[in-house]
Amino acid sequence: MKTESLEIVKDNYEAGKNAFERGQYSASVEYLEKASGLVNPNSQLGGDVLLWLAIAYEAASKQAEARAVCQQLQSHPSLEARKEGKRLLYILEAPQLKRPEAWMSKIPDLGSMSESEVKYRRGAGVAKSGMSQGRVELAEEVDLTQVNTEDNRFIWVALILASLTIGGLIWLS
Repeated sequence: MKTESLEIVKDNYEAGKNAFERGQYSASVEYLEKASGLVNPNSQLGGDVLLWLAIAYEAASKQAEARAVCQQLQSHPSLEARKEGKRLLYILEAPQLKRPEAWMSKIPDLGSMSESEVKYRRGAGVAKSGMSQGRVELAEEVDLTQVNTEDNRFIWVALILASLTIGGLIWLS
């Protein structure tokens, strides 16, 4: 492989991984597809590109493409690429579990709300509702000069009892 095309492969590979880590799965797929088209699929770098491509396909909801890439990795010369491809294919083909509706939390779509609506602004009404319910009382400060800080020998008694108990257990064994 020419040095220029190797650099293009590496650049697209890194850009694809970075896009994936930012949650931009479609962009990740595009970069990784470009890299896989230019790299020798039987090389170590080719195996890495294909593995990331399979993961990006899955994240972009392209399960059929992800499975096809994993099956392609099953015959890769690299043991590590074969093992990871097999592991990922196993995960992709696992049955989806059904979750009861009661276990799910519904999150409202806040994208359709206009920011000009006062009642939906962040923090709007929090101070007002707190004020309407009355004042919040602060905890009473404690005068530290009034606190008894003398040693009451409790710690020493506890340590002596613990050491006697441990010594007795050791003697009995």
